[in-house]
Amino acid sequence: MPKMKSNRGAAKRFRVTASGKIKRHHAYHSHILTKKSSKRKRNLRKESMITDADIKRVRRMILA
Repeated sequence: MPKMKSNRGAAKRFRVTASGKIKRHHAYHSHILTKKSSKRKRNLRKESMITDADIKRVRRMILA
């Protein structure tokens, strides 16, 4: 049986930390930035962790 392939789109979007948590980037920070406040754009630059509800699904996609 062949090896399982990871989802390459997901593998490029998520990173696993040393403690096993999964980091992600925020959406809505690529265009139409003039109407967004500086505070909102600054907070969208930061990485965040994925929610507990998505951990199983994302881990299966990137670590398969």
